[in-house]
Amino acid sequence: MNHIKNKNARFLKETLLILAGVTSACFGLKSFLMPSHFIDGGVTGISLLVSTLTGWKLSYLIAIINIPFVILGYRQIGKTFALKTAIAIVALSVALIVLPFQPITHDKLLIAFFGGLFLGGGIGLAMRGGCVIDGTEVLALYISKNSILTVGNIILVLNIIIFAFAAYFLNIETALYAILTYLSASNTIDFIVNGIEQYTGVTVISEHQEEIKAFIIGEMKRGVTIYKGEGGYGEKKDIDIIFTVVTKLEMSKLQIAIRQIDADAFVIQQQIADLKGGVVKRHALH
Repeated sequence: MNHIKNKNARFLKETLLILAGVTSACFGLKSFLMPSHFIDGGVTGISLLVSTLTGWKLSYLIAIINIPFVILGYRQIGKTFALKTAIAIVALSVALIVLPFQPITHDKLLIAFFGGLFLGGGIGLAMRGGCVIDGTEVLALYISKNSILTVGNIILVLNIIIFAFAAYFLNIETALYAILTYLSASNTIDFIVNGIEQYTGVTVISEHQEEIKAFIIGEMKRGVTIYKGEGGYGEKKDIDIIFTVVTKLEMSKLQIAIRQIDADAFVIQQQIADLKGGVVKRHALH
């Protein structure tokens, strides 16, 4: 019974996230980008560019151009993802026709920023709901599996090509504003998907590891993992290597404490894309 309740609650949450994402993306497009013929990156940017050049309706273009990416998503990720993505894209196409959003401003800088903000917010919310309303990430994931390029590199290359086409077929000013729109959208997506509590993995090598470990556990209420290592430079000796995970907001506090305990400590930081369970999740931020 609890399993069914949890499944239904998760389904409701994902549905609300997707609906909110579709509404936000529609608002960003109809109230900001479309009236001024601005474009963005990704498949949405391609749709906007084609719509501007041909006069075809954006609602149809978004549905049609995303079809290959839905099929690719089915092959690469799974049936559920592809089905939710297809429904979300159709919902966005319908929303562009029926929702009565009106232009908000004619200031180009505001259009680029807020158009990207609401469009990126919509894409991010849809991703939190378990699907995408822009197939660029699916294509990038597919290409990355068959090349040495990362997903981020591929998305960057694809967007550079889109902006180059915009500069050639429209004008350079529109392409430059498109870059601002893309930056606004991508940062909004990152914030929504990862949240304010982005996690950072911290590795500390110090002769005062016991004091540092005690501070992390006692003061920060975070867990630690101790690796046994051996110095490879100069005199070889056994050392304890501390690894912990903290939120972005706590990183400054940890850095200050480590420097106070051992100014010569060797500290490595790395961003963590996802994290489940553990002491980090069990303790709330203070």
